[in-house]
Amino acid sequence: MNIGNLYIVATPIGNLSDITLRALETLKSVDIVAAEDTRHSRKLFNAHNIETALWAVHEHNEDAKSNALVEKLLSGKSVALISDAGTPLISDPGYRVVTRAREAGIQVYTIPGPCAAIAALSVSGLGTDRFLFVGFLAPKTSARQKQLQEFVDERATLIVYESPRRVLGLLADILEVMGADKVVCLAKELTKTYETVLSGPVDSLLEQVHANPDLQRGEFVVLISGVSKKQHDEQLVDGKTLAWVGMAQQHLPLKKACALVSEMTGVKKNLLYKAALKGKEPSGDS
Repeated sequence: MNIGNLYIVATPIGNLSDITLRALETLKSVDIVAAEDTRHSRKLFNAHNIETALWAVHEHNEDAKSNALVEKLLSGKSVALISDAGTPLISDPGYRVVTRAREAGIQVYTIPGPCAAIAALSVSGLGTDRFLFVGFLAPKTSARQKQLQEFVDERATLIVYESPRRVLGLLADILEVMGADKVVCLAKELTKTYETVLSGPVDSLLEQVHANPDLQRGEFVVLISGVSKKQHDEQLVDGKTLAWVGMAQQHLPLKKACALVSEMTGVKKNLLYKAALKGKEPSGDS
């Protein structure tokens, strides 16, 4: 008996017309569609006359359901995996299904399409040459601030998902950890009726969202600008590191002092050298 194929199918993130022809053909032709929430997916199915059987596969039953789906696939049935919106597995269930299918020798195919993270990035106006998808941060302030602290020096644009209940808290934590001038883009309800994309310094954005309850509703993608190379390099060479260079220089020439501190700290010696020279420049104050 032939083994069936598993298809990972992207579905609309809002507007039900945002679905590819290949996705429609796949959803109509497979034997089973594994969906995160069958009630939610039924709206998509009704809109496009899809009658394929739906199985509920969500975070609470994925472990057991993944085994059952693999058995179906091994028996020759074809299966499509979808999430409530966008590309499956991106902050959604499905990882166990795909992993176990591949372990069983089942072919897994992608049917690409919408993804909220990429859609938001494309309209954000922030850097797209490098970006880091973070997904959902911790729900509590202290843990969330600790996570944000890890990205203070990050050069890539950060992409975060957030719920309406916590969007104000997230903006407040970005302000606290990364500073008032950190540029942030807030993209809500993408492709839906009330799609809104706002960007600017986080302190201004926080005031704007706090003052308008309508801006606190919906599903959010929050993008945080990365630091420039210059900012990144300057942050690497902090005052404590420069002080070590100064102490080493009491016994060594500057270049050798920088080389020694570089070996101790991991900061590139040319950055230490430039920072040390800059520190010796006259300030220009009279």
